[in-house]
Amino acid sequence: MVTVVKALITKLPKLPPSSVPTASPGFPHKHPRPTAFNATIEQPNDISCTLPLHNYITVCSFPMISKFTCLRTLRLAARHPCRSRSLATAASNRAADFIRIVEVGPRDGLQNEKKSIPVETKIELVERLAQTGLQTIEAGSFVSPKWVPQMANSSEILQHILSSPPKSETPITYQWLLPNVRGLDNFLSVWQAQSSSQNAYPTPPSSPSENAADLDSTLPKTELSIFTAATESFTQKNTNCSIAESLTRFEPIMSRAKDLNLPVRAYISVALGCPYEGPNVDPHKVAELAISLLEMGADEISVADTTGMGTAPKTAELLKTLSAAGVEKNDLALHFHDTYGMALVNSVVALEHGVRTFDAAVAGLGGCPFSPGATGNVATEDLVHLVHSLGAKTGVDIERLAEVGEWISGEIGRPNESRAGKATLAQLRKR
Repeated sequence: MVTVVKALITKLPKLPPSSVPTASPGFPHKHPRPTAFNATIEQPNDISCTLPLHNYITVCSFPMISKFTCLRTLRLAARHPCRSRSLATAASNRAADFIRIVEVGPRDGLQNEKKSIPVETKIELVERLAQTGLQTIEAGSFVSPKWVPQMANSSEILQHILSSPPKSETPITYQWLLPNVRGLDNFLSVWQAQSSSQNAYPTPPSSPSENAADLDSTLPKTELSIFTAATESFTQKNTNCSIAESLTRFEPIMSRAKDLNLPVRAYISVALGCPYEGPNVDPHKVAELAISLLEMGADEISVADTTGMGTAPKTAELLKTLSAAGVEKNDLALHFHDTYGMALVNSVVALEHGVRTFDAAVAGLGGCPFSPGATGNVATEDLVHLVHSLGAKTGVDIERLAEVGEWISGEIGRPNESRAGKATLAQLRKR
């Protein structure tokens, strides 16, 4: 395979030095993206696959692109020659005017609350959100209770969702955050036990991948999430390891998830500002991380402005750099916090750049225990209102969502941070 890729590169036309623009080290982010073309990648056993290489990065107008990027592009294409989109709710299957919202309130929204929240309240939050039209809900995380006590009962939430799936008008995908293999083991101890009780496959499974279809038909759709960060300081604080070590930790998770047909989402934290290294995070580092995670097998990359330091120009620069590196919009989600009131502004910038998946938390819940001063996520109600005002669709009933936001704010004793939610409720009370 590597030989074929190198052979393809050698066939690229040689250009006189004067025709090749200079670019800064890393990814060529200062030049417009050229027109796409297809290339045939030869496979073993005389199998060939014609690939639209713009799925990774467009390679047509050769003066616009470096040989380094071409090599990386074809290497990525060769490693995943016909990769089907396994993420159940991937944006690639959506119309251009549909915006997919990943509701992170039950996990990212609640993890920083100091007061212990009863597991019954967390389960009811998930059940209420399921009735709003949301199609993806991040329901918990299997992290150490020592570091994030609020998530200590995620196994109970998972067991409840698997045994008594929340009622909803549309199928819902539930996501679960894992920091390492131990977290995966804890998740699987519940997930596989429940599947065994429903006779999804025998325990221990003789071939998990062969029984994945049976499991999908009996249990709610499940996805896993992993996380790293764009700066070494934050990675050390958050996961007690380096960025490189975090990627190594993910390898067995990716492998086992693939065997079990479980899609994996990867977070990149502090992409637009770090509480320890400042607001100027190198977008090329974010892009390189994203490519590495996709090459490892991640189905989606959620790029997070954990501190809320992001601005419109910085968001645009980051998205251009990701695009130049070969990260497709269909592989990308954005996760904005509203610390400085810029989350909706940055969301509009992302929409204009073609991003169609966004994370949000009902009532603006959230904060990060490892990012001092960071406030909540962009409120789901505000994001839904924004998207609907632009004529696009989310499938979410904002009135029901606003009621959930008011309810959970009262349950945990904090103000409702959604302006659109409160305005919607005021209109409802007039009826």
